[in-house]
Amino acid sequence: MAKTTEKPIVAELGRPETPSETAARKAEQSRLYRDRKTLRNLLYALLVSVALVGVIVFAVPRPEQSLLEPIDYRSVAVSAQSSMPIPLAVPDLPDTWESNAAELRTSSADQVVSWYVGLITPSNEYVGLTQAIGSNPSWLSEQVGRGLASGTVELDGVEWTVYDNRATGGTDLGNVEYALTAESGATTYIVFGTASEAEIAEVATAIAGNVLEQPAVAEVPLGSTSGTSTDGTTE
Repeated sequence: MAKTTEKPIVAELGRPETPSETAARKAEQSRLYRDRKTLRNLLYALLVSVALVGVIVFAVPRPEQSLLEPIDYRSVAVSAQSSMPIPLAVPDLPDTWESNAAELRTSSADQVVSWYVGLITPSNEYVGLTQAIGSNPSWLSEQVGRGLASGTVELDGVEWTVYDNRATGGTDLGNVEYALTAESGATTYIVFGTASEAEIAEVATAIAGNVLEQPAVAEVPLGSTSGTSTDGTTE
């Protein structure tokens, strides 16, 4: 007696599948399998990418010193002095300090002319020195990161106003984490940076003689940008 092959009854349907239902079920299973395989591949690729980024961040050596070429800011000051009616501040610092910028600057907003020196401390932090003539309160506020004065300190006979922006708890302080300002005659001084208070004070102390010898009155020069910039070119 010949055996008859009956298709199994599908519980959800209460009857055997039709050929078209069987084909649809198999197609859906195949699609789900491909989707799971694609998701696994994406997760694997993501993990590989994260691992490669980790290798780049942690394994690739990065220099601890500035990539900018050191310059002789003292020589630049000699060249720039003829353009300024006031004695330029040239801090006398140990050889462990370096400079990567020295130039005369003119602010675009109010045409305040200033002498700027960028310094790198022995601990590889930044200190900037700005000496301006004919400045104004709004210009000064910009230079100190719109911070508020938090006190005063006397260094080698010069009284400086302190702007400790670190104390405000701000997250976007830029290069003006801490600043000292002083006025002498027609000249405004700002010593600022990311360095420690002691390193910034060292620069301020190094220019005390220049602060004390400033003339009471000086002719404000026309806008100038001469000097040596951070790439070592003369403007």
